[in-house]
Amino acid sequence: MNGWTVAQSELDATRQHHHETIFTIGNGYLATRGAFEEGYPQDRRTTFLHGVFDAAPFVVTELANAPDWLALEILLNGERFALSRGTVISFARELDLRNGVLTRRVEWESPRGDRATILVERFCSLAAPHLVCMRASITAARASEIELRASINGNPLSEGAQGEKLAHWEFLAQGLSRAASRDERDGDVFLHTRTFQSRIELGAAMRVIATHGKETAREFWDARNAPTFVLRANASAGETVVVEKYVSYFTSRDVDAARVVEAALQELNAVTNWNDAFRANAAAWQVEWARTDVVIEGDEEAQLAIRFNLFQMLIAAPRLDDRVNIGAKTLSGFGYRGHAFWDTEIFMLPLFIYTAPHIAKNLLNYRYRLLNAARAKAKANGFEGAQFPWESADTGEEVTPTWIPSYLDRSQLIRIWTGDIEIHISADIAYAAHQYWVATGDDEWLMDKGAELILDTAKFWAARAEWNEKEKRYEYNDVIGPDEYHDHVNNNYYTNRLAQWNLQTALDVLEWLKSHAPTKSQQLVEQLDLSPARLEKWRDVIAKIYLPALPNGLLLQFQDYLERQAVDLAALEPRTISVQALLGIEGANETQVLKQPDVLMLMYLLQNEFSRDQVRLNYDFYTPRTDHTYGSSLGPSIQTIMACAVGKPDDAYEHFMRALRADLYDVRGNADDGIHAASAGGTWQAIAFGFGGLRITREGWTIEPRLPQHWKRLAFRFFYHGEQQVVDIGGE
Repeated sequence: MNGWTVAQSELDATRQHHHETIFTIGNGYLATRGAFEEGYPQDRRTTFLHGVFDAAPFVVTELANAPDWLALEILLNGERFALSRGTVISFARELDLRNGVLTRRVEWESPRGDRATILVERFCSLAAPHLVCMRASITAARASEIELRASINGNPLSEGAQGEKLAHWEFLAQGLSRAASRDERDGDVFLHTRTFQSRIELGAAMRVIATHGKETAREFWDARNAPTFVLRANASAGETVVVEKYVSYFTSRDVDAARVVEAALQELNAVTNWNDAFRANAAAWQVEWARTDVVIEGDEEAQLAIRFNLFQMLIAAPRLDDRVNIGAKTLSGFGYRGHAFWDTEIFMLPLFIYTAPHIAKNLLNYRYRLLNAARAKAKANGFEGAQFPWESADTGEEVTPTWIPSYLDRSQLIRIWTGDIEIHISADIAYAAHQYWVATGDDEWLMDKGAELILDTAKFWAARAEWNEKEKRYEYNDVIGPDEYHDHVNNNYYTNRLAQWNLQTALDVLEWLKSHAPTKSQQLVEQLDLSPARLEKWRDVIAKIYLPALPNGLLLQFQDYLERQAVDLAALEPRTISVQALLGIEGANETQVLKQPDVLMLMYLLQNEFSRDQVRLNYDFYTPRTDHTYGSSLGPSIQTIMACAVGKPDDAYEHFMRALRADLYDVRGNADDGIHAASAGGTWQAIAFGFGGLRITREGWTIEPRLPQHWKRLAFRFFYHGEQQVVDIGGE
């Protein structure tokens, strides 16, 4: 291992979709799954562009699979190259994490016995986000005619909730745009298309260049919705034919709808050659890794895996657009349809807050832009303030499906309650806004946007609080906490405590504004109707909110948690499915088994409020009750941090590797659907706040390292108040 290369050494059709996921490449504007250029039976070939959503059955809305830029057919003496026919003599694929270049080398023998070595390289330019690049090199074993058909396929399909194929694009126009300065046979192909419901227009343009080999013919095929260039070349034995393909995308989210084709064609004019495009992309990646890289010495697997997880975060991060979020499966698959959850704010955002604050600000601005939609949801539910949707897409409206096909029986529907009663996300967003401010010292953003987010979510929590006259306390009943094995519970500790935190932080921020930005303070007081009576109600809720706990310091997952059935998880082994899949939704709900331990998550977020002894008590209680391997992919990274906090490095390492391997090793058997983004983002937190023991406040930062015994060195960087800090544990 060199610590930077994810490699596949043989073709394995049984893991096709898993490999498509882990070989996803992207640049923060778009991402493309690791499907083969020439196609393969049942492949899930996707290119997703941030923010390009369209309506879909059951799931309300989904990212629209964009016109396919990968399409490249190779014919050897008239026989079409395909890994599903002929003989694959050798196969190797590598993803270079340093620069995002995906390379595949195949030695293939056609059904008639002709042999060729085919090398295909591709990357999504980080230096020019609208540009994607491909180079194909074909070396025939004997004199051969080689034909390449490069196209933009405007007929991509998405995979629906019931496995059906869905189309999102209507054809508008296509053609060949010739430049007067270029050979008459040359030109740039363009395709103009539009989503059916959201009416987003897309212009795609393609340039194809033969750089090596004896080209004998070049044609433009004006096939409707699949404009194609065809190149033919004669190659002697051992001679290599090289063709470069460049494609650019622009949508009406980027430029005026009337200019999408023009913009795509102009983007291609900046392309000079493969080497220049490659160097520009590599230089851009060098800047990214200088901020983000983590060095682990003494553990080759962990070193490669942490870089893989960071790479997946970096290719999903919107650098130039604050109107989009990162979906739970990034841009790497159909899972969750591109929808964003609390995963972003709690699991992904800290990585960017501390290594790329400009990206973190974009992600928070997305929530701020959609405050009115959150207010509309609160109002529709009978509350004041801002209630953010559980699942969010382009408009900020709730897009959680109400019913979906059962994973056990696709002919049956199951009710999805998260969009109705999983309400903790509003406090999660407020927490993220405050965390960004603490780490960056960005007072301007807090004054302009963050304070309003924190104050308006506090309004929601005060309105949503229920007064229990008998017990003389405020409660939050009929909710789902982060642990989704249990629904319709009362007084989930995580939800109640973060609501309390949100309210208190809002009061603190308002006081800060009065001192540092009195005009803005007065503006928000008037805009949000923060009357003295309202603020007094907030203080009353803070003081009287019910936080279920035992006298010994054990925090209860929810009010009647201890009344649920205890389960010996060890007795259920061996298994390869979750407890919920094993016992059923209702069966798991009646047990104490947790998808993830909300209490430990809360103790991590508010770590300065709990003693080490209390953390240890709760860790020891909830850890054996948690479905670590097959439950939530969100849990292991946080479990790593908490194991470090209680001095259990062996446990911490076990949970850390479970998080690191989530996608590379398909731990839960569902990586086919896309990258587990929260798990990937959480691995950086496990490094920094777990093994590194990093603690950050408004006053400064400290570290308390707790490395696994076999690690020789751990190094990472982070930004604090605009200055990059370096942590190097065990190094010189």
